[in-house]
Amino acid sequence: MRAAPHPHRRQQGFTLIELMVGVVLGMLTIVAIAQVLVVSEGRKRTITSGADAQISGALGLYAIQREVQMAGYGVSANPAALGCMVKYKVDANPIANFTLTPVVIDNGTNGSNIITVLKSTKSSFSVPIKITENHATDGSYFVVQSAVGVVENDLLIAVPPTPSATDWCSVVQVKQGATNLLTTINIPHAEASDADWNQPASANLLPSAGYPAAGSYLLDVGALSLRRFSVDTATQALQTSTLSRAGGMWTTAEDAQPQVVMLRAMYGKDTNADKVVDTYDNNSPSTSAGWQQVLSIRVILVARSSQFEKDNEGGGNATSSTLEWDLGTTGVTVTGATTCHTDHQCLSLSLTHLGTDWNKYRYKVYDTVIPLRNMLWNS
Repeated sequence: MRAAPHPHRRQQGFTLIELMVGVVLGMLTIVAIAQVLVVSEGRKRTITSGADAQISGALGLYAIQREVQMAGYGVSANPAALGCMVKYKVDANPIANFTLTPVVIDNGTNGSNIITVLKSTKSSFSVPIKITENHATDGSYFVVQSAVGVVENDLLIAVPPTPSATDWCSVVQVKQGATNLLTTINIPHAEASDADWNQPASANLLPSAGYPAAGSYLLDVGALSLRRFSVDTATQALQTSTLSRAGGMWTTAEDAQPQVVMLRAMYGKDTNADKVVDTYDNNSPSTSAGWQQVLSIRVILVARSSQFEKDNEGGGNATSSTLEWDLGTTGVTVTGATTCHTDHQCLSLSLTHLGTDWNKYRYKVYDTVIPLRNMLWNS
């Protein structure tokens, strides 16, 4: 007997329309997922690059603050000498000079400033050394009240009784000769091949009047620390350079922190002698009395994110307006400031030097006031 044949079932599947609908739904799902990933990655890059800028700004400001806090150590004991022009000559290089003051603010490029910090490097103590005998321009040693703490190869700044354009300060190097030894009351600065900061009288490094016993003194600055902070807007980095102990030339500026696009600073001045800062400006004083008014400096540092952003969620720029430096209430005079936030004073921080797309980046602004404690304590 034969088995009864089973009827063939009708074959079923997807129609072309159903298949097309499925493809469209799948593509829409992929587009949605891709959009979420793009937004997520964009925000991640914004957060990461913003964190990098925040770290650079914070560390850069900390480096400046740490250096400025020690500004004036060993050199500001006598306020009347502040502002003295300090001349020095190393080897065959021409005579150069700097100002005897803890901090100097100069104009840099593209609205930024240059901050120069002066201090002694003596780790034990650095106090003025009284000169007890007249020192002529061709003298090879100083007779002092006490040479305690002075060691060979220390750099000394000789300060006249009343600094002026014709009576300036000078840098010499402690160096013993065959018969000219360092004692408790004698400090030699003999010429030698390894004493490149000492010069013959013909170099005219010392003022014509020399350094008389009545009122002249020495400052032991050790290896001498003179450091500059500036911003290279081309590389967008906070840079530092120092006056080299060997050679007496400024070193090539080196990057200290990346992503820094602006450094601004102002002197905090007490113009009415009440020991309270009442004026902020970046005009360097030209007299000793003017330098004695400087009690602090105020610094702002602007760091930029490396992430270029076409637009924000609302369709606008990442930075919608010009940055402002808020300097507090109107009770303090600030040169060039305008009223903002009802009763505050602000300075505009133009970043147009960064290009027409400067507002496509996010910025971090750091502001601090640094007291010149060695000025307040007279070193």
